[in-house]
Amino acid sequence: MALKTYCASAHRKKDLQVEVKARDFSIIVDEPENSGGTNTGMNPVEILLCSIGACQTITAVIFADFYGITLEDIQVEVTGEMDSDGFFGNDPSIRPGFQKLHSVFHIKSTAPKMQIVQLLKMVEKSCPVGDSISHGVVLDEPELDLIS
Repeated sequence: MALKTYCASAHRKKDLQVEVKARDFSIIVDEPENSGGTNTGMNPVEILLCSIGACQTITAVIFADFYGITLEDIQVEVTGEMDSDGFFGNDPSIRPGFQKLHSVFHIKSTAPKMQIVQLLKMVEKSCPVGDSISHGVVLDEPELDLIS
């Protein structure tokens, strides 16, 4: 088994602004002003959508190269539907997260359409972020470390 562990951290900067870090990189995460933030960065669910789109794009490029498919251009748009009544607990029957996600691949290639369709099937099957969301992942109970 080739198990690899990834690690990221999140640290509140001020108000709802959070700095997230992984390896040598960081991103500011925030909420729009109409949600109580200062609009200095994407919010967490937007970053999740970006992660899916980026992972699908990278997966498509890797498999296209593997199968000898030339991709002149690729762009992935990801949209998600979420009901805020789930987050705020207004309706216990509604999940707090996304109910549905949808991706649209814009691809420019000289490859036959059937090859591109097969490529997208490989992306759907192999994208780690998409798999984690669509098949669920165990989310351990958080540990607490009180800072003194």
